[in-house]
Amino acid sequence: MSSATKRGPFAFRIADSAQSRSLSTQVGAVVIGRNEGERLHRCLESLTCYLDKVVYVDSGSTDDSCAYAANTGIDVVQLNLSIPFTAARARNEGIQALLSKYPEVEFVQVVDGDCIVAEGWLVAALTVLEQNRGVAIVCGQRKELQPNATIYNRLCDMEWKGAAGMVPSCGGDALIRLAAFLQVGGYNPTLIAGEEPELCVRLRQLKWKIQRTNDTMTWHDAAMTKLSQWWQRARRSGHTYAEGHALHGRSDEKFRRSEVRSIAFWGGIVPVATILLAIPTLGASLAVAGYGYASLYCRVRNRRIDSGETIANAALYAKLTVLGKLPQFSGMLQFACNRIFRRKSALIEYK
Repeated sequence: MSSATKRGPFAFRIADSAQSRSLSTQVGAVVIGRNEGERLHRCLESLTCYLDKVVYVDSGSTDDSCAYAANTGIDVVQLNLSIPFTAARARNEGIQALLSKYPEVEFVQVVDGDCIVAEGWLVAALTVLEQNRGVAIVCGQRKELQPNATIYNRLCDMEWKGAAGMVPSCGGDALIRLAAFLQVGGYNPTLIAGEEPELCVRLRQLKWKIQRTNDTMTWHDAAMTKLSQWWQRARRSGHTYAEGHALHGRSDEKFRRSEVRSIAFWGGIVPVATILLAIPTLGASLAVAGYGYASLYCRVRNRRIDSGETIANAALYAKLTVLGKLPQFSGMLQFACNRIFRRKSALIEYK
């Protein structure tokens, strides 16, 4: 591990000698990605400033991702694409490769290839896990690299925010205690999305805890510029809620029935009923539905304002949340149809 400060979009200063030794011996990292280009370069740079043990898992890139990672001394795993790809499978295989080469590793930082790990995060997260033996996963604050580039990036930046403390689940970036991870069998490789909260459900069932801190953890580059990308991302969200509820909805708050009902009601029942009743009610159904959606918008906006969001950001969040019920319902419907006809769900990607 070099002691020099690296240059780039961010300056990375490595920890002091004692912290550096602790990170070097105890912590490894697994990065997953495909065709991330310069974003992957930044991601790997932000890790190799601190860690010697880094594995990159590639899911069929056609750019220089694998060559770049290998040339920087990082272990590369190229997935067998004859087997359906999922992020869960990629992370599992990456962690398996990490432990195969470095069995002494106790903690693993998982991160997506479109993220930069923030300076100081690994030390802060490791301290939490060392001081709290009952915590299986610690996550921090994920922030958008360019939140004002598009309205969709702004939405992502708002969605990443979360209160510190014990939480029901984490996202794709987190520092994981491997003993806990192995105890529950890792990520569920069959899930096309939502593998992180599903893992957390199984961990909490065994009395492990998930903790979020106020530390900046990663900088994410959504690069979401089109309505179609946002729509696909919302579809994936709906699929995640439906599948998570099917697996754990009766026993766990994370995949609570209320969220699934909300998506089904506002994204499916209300639009269909409004159209079917438009002629019999001489258009009154349109007015009733409009009032309902306006009320939903106001509730969501007011909650965001109460949480500290600006009025402009709260309004944007509310608009896209209400509109997002439609693609979310589409994702739920896709899951339901696949389950009825016993088909495997295909990936829903927005990039």
